[in-house]
Amino acid sequence: MAFVCATGKHRKPGRVKRTTVHAAGVAALTTTGVIGTLAASPALAAENTAEQTGLTPVLAATDDLAEHIDAQATAQQRIAEHEAAEKAAAARAKEAREARARAAREAERKRLNTFVAPIAHSYVSTGYKVGSSLWSSGSHTGIDFHAATGTPVHAVGVGTVVSTGWGGAYGNEIVIRMADGMYTQYGHLSSIGVTVGQRVAAGQQIALSGATGNVTGPHLHFEARTGPDYGSDVDPVAYLRNHGVNV
Repeated sequence: MAFVCATGKHRKPGRVKRTTVHAAGVAALTTTGVIGTLAASPALAAENTAEQTGLTPVLAATDDLAEHIDAQATAQQRIAEHEAAEKAAAARAKEAREARARAAREAERKRLNTFVAPIAHSYVSTGYKVGSSLWSSGSHTGIDFHAATGTPVHAVGVGTVVSTGWGGAYGNEIVIRMADGMYTQYGHLSSIGVTVGQRVAAGQQIALSGATGNVTGPHLHFEARTGPDYGSDVDPVAYLRNHGVNV
């Protein structure tokens, strides 16, 4: 008894049927030489080769992209290293500048705070505020350093000369405004070696000692003052000692 599929309904061929049809088709192609012809066709072979090697361009492109990325990464790394080197160099330069500035400030501080005795290798022969009729005020307004005529006289510290010349009882004198705002006075000089407005350094020779003015013999009269004029004197020994001078 035969079975007939219902009209209008289509069912997928069974596996056995598909396999049988495929085998029959292959046999027919083989019999007619189509497969052999296709295999032997140069055009088809080339086409197949292109299809089969189609991954090669893709891989090549991928390799090129990887190399490009590596090159970019290398370039970026070099840029980063260069920037880091520049920053390090700038930091070192800044440190060097700051070190030089600190050294300069320290040198300037030391220079401004360096004091010496006005007469080297001498001693105080007459002290401060010693009473005597030799002085119009009744007492000594400074201190006297033992010194023969012509002995070099030095500025005790950094300052600016504010007056030079004849000072009455002081004879030839020099007054210097010090860097700390105080004034120092040098009297009875035999000669003067600086001018008004001149900057002087600690230990710089400014004059020669002598016996000009109201004196009984050659020596250096030295005063420390709060102002440039007579009557503003303070203890010169204390002033010098406060600046490290042993007198």
